[in-house]
Amino acid sequence: MDERELRELTGRVKAGSLSRRRFVQTMLGLGLTAPMAAEMLATAGVARAETKWSFNPTKRGGGGLLKTLWWQAPTLLNPHFATGTKDQDASRIFYEPLGSYDPDGNLVPMLAAEVPSLQNGQVAKDGTSVTWRLKKNVVWHDGKPFTADDVIFNWEYVMDPATAATTQGSYRDIERIDTLDSHTVKIVFKKPTPFWAAPFCGTEMIIPKHLFQAYKGDKSREAPTNLKPVGTGPFRFVDFKPGDIVRGELNPSYHVPNRPFFDAIEMKGGGDAVSAARAVIQTGEYDYAWNIQVEDEALRRMEQGGKGRADIVASGNIEHIGLNTTDPWTEVDGERSSMKTAHPFLTDPAVRQALNLLVDRGSVQDQIYGRTGIATANFLNAPSRFVSTNTRWEFSVDRANAILDGAGWKRGGDGIRTKDGKKLRLVYQTSINPLRQKTQQVVKQACTKAGIDVELKSVTPSVYFSSDPANPDTYAHFYADIQMYTTTMTRPDPQRFMDQFTSWEIASKENKWALTNITRWRNAEYDRAWKAAETEMDPLKRAALFVKMNYLAIQHVVVIPVVFRPWVQVISLKLRDAVKSGWDSDFWALAYWSRHA
Repeated sequence: MDERELRELTGRVKAGSLSRRRFVQTMLGLGLTAPMAAEMLATAGVARAETKWSFNPTKRGGGGLLKTLWWQAPTLLNPHFATGTKDQDASRIFYEPLGSYDPDGNLVPMLAAEVPSLQNGQVAKDGTSVTWRLKKNVVWHDGKPFTADDVIFNWEYVMDPATAATTQGSYRDIERIDTLDSHTVKIVFKKPTPFWAAPFCGTEMIIPKHLFQAYKGDKSREAPTNLKPVGTGPFRFVDFKPGDIVRGELNPSYHVPNRPFFDAIEMKGGGDAVSAARAVIQTGEYDYAWNIQVEDEALRRMEQGGKGRADIVASGNIEHIGLNTTDPWTEVDGERSSMKTAHPFLTDPAVRQALNLLVDRGSVQDQIYGRTGIATANFLNAPSRFVSTNTRWEFSVDRANAILDGAGWKRGGDGIRTKDGKKLRLVYQTSINPLRQKTQQVVKQACTKAGIDVELKSVTPSVYFSSDPANPDTYAHFYADIQMYTTTMTRPDPQRFMDQFTSWEIASKENKWALTNITRWRNAEYDRAWKAAETEMDPLKRAALFVKMNYLAIQHVVVIPVVFRPWVQVISLKLRDAVKSGWDSDFWALAYWSRHA
C-alpha cells in the first residue's frame, strides 16, 4: 500500500464511509502501530476518539482494596531503572508521564494540560521542537508543586551517563529544553523528529527533582526514593518488599477530581501465569492479573467459573521464524553464523519461499493459540497505519514441492531433497514452551512432506534469551538454521522496532551479539527506507515507508511471521474500566478503575 492509497483511506474515514476502528485494524494488518494510525487520522483532520468511562463518581475513594497480580514481581520503583514491564507497571502506581497512550494509540494528557499538535501550534512544522503546557494543579505526594523544573531535571538525570538510566534511548535526540514559564517547556531536538512523544510519554514517567537531584549520576542507585516513591499518581506509597509486594493508598490530593475510586491498591508478585489466572477467574481472590501466557483452551475452561474473563488487546508482538542468512555450522575467527559466510541453502530464494508455504499459520492459530495468537503474513502488525496489505499468507505443501522441484532440489532414496551435494536438512530451534513445541511439530510435519528434514531443538528460556556473550545457545548467536521467538514492540512508534533488519544492527562477536539484526540480512533498499522514515515528518509518507520495509522483509522471506500475539490479562467480572492499552502500562488509566457490587 503506497502513500496515495493511505491518503484515500484517511479521506474515507473523514468522510464517514470507513470507520475509525476499521481503519486502525487495516493499518495493524499492514504492520503499523495504533499510535501511528491515530497520528495519520489527526493529520487528515479526523477528530480523536476519546475513551469513555462507564462510571463517573461524585467523590474520591470508597472502593476498598484493589488486588492485582503480576507473576513476575517488581524489584524497584524508579521508572528510569526499570528492567521490564513489571518494574514500569509498579512505578506507574505512583508516577505519571506527560501523556499516555489509550487502546487506539491516541496520546491523552496526564500531567500535560493538553496534547501538542501541529493544529494548536505546539509541534513545529519542521519537527525540530515540541512545546508542552503542564497542568497547574498538580502536587507531588509530599505537597511540593510539580513544575517545568521537574521535566527538565528528568532529561538531565537520564542523560548523565553515570546515572545509567534504562530510559536513555527515549531522550538522546533532545538538544535542549527551554523553560517558557513555570508550567511550559519547549523541547528542542537535534534533528527533525517525527516521533516527538518518545520522551516523557507512555512508560517514560517523571520523578521529582527535589528528591532526586542529590542522587544524579554515580549516586543514582543510592536514592532512598528508588524504593519509596513520591510521585503525582492516584496512589501514595505505603510499603514495598522487592520481589514480593507493592502497597499504596489513595492520594487525597490527586489532580483529577473524584478519582481514584479505590482506597488502596496491592500489587502482588510471584507465582506463574496459570495460578495467576485461576486466582482471578476461578477463585475470585484477585481483581486483575497481568500477562497471562496460558493456552486458550485452559483459559476458556477457567472462564466457565463465571468470576472473571480474559481481556485480549492488540499489540505489535510477533511470533516469527527467522531464517539464518549465514552459515551456523562453519566457524570463522571463533564465530559461527559469521558475516564472512553464507548459508549453504537458505540463500536460495526457492528454499525460503517453500518454507514460507510450509508454515500452517491457520492450524497454529486454531489448534494452539486460539484467541491469543492471530495468524499473519506481516512482521510489522501494529500500529495499524504501518501494516502492509500487500502480503498474504498461504499454506500449500503442493506449491512448496513444485517450487523445490523447479529449482532443481531432487528427492533422494531417503526422501530428503538434495542439490549440488547439499541436503535440505535443517535445525529449527526455539525456547522450551508448550505452545512453541506444538508449533515446531506442525512445521516439521509439513516440511517432511516436502522433502525437508527438520531436527527440533528446544532451549531453556533463561539460556535462550540470555544476554551472556559466552553462551552459544542464545537466540542472538543464532547457531541454527531457523529459529522462533516473539519480538516485542515495546514502543508505540516502529522506528526502533524495524531497525532489526538494518545492516548496521547485525549481531556479531564484535558487538557481543548485543545488536538486533539476528538474521544477518542486508538490503540497501531497506536501509534507505529506514533512514528516510527517521526524519520524514508527513505521517502518511512515513507510514508508507514502514509498509515498504515490512514488504521487503516478507518478500525476501527474511522472517516467516506465524502469529501476532495480543496482550492477554484476566479481569474480575466486577471490575469496571480496567481498559488495557497495548502501547502503554497496564496501569495507564488506573485512576479510572472501579468495581461494581
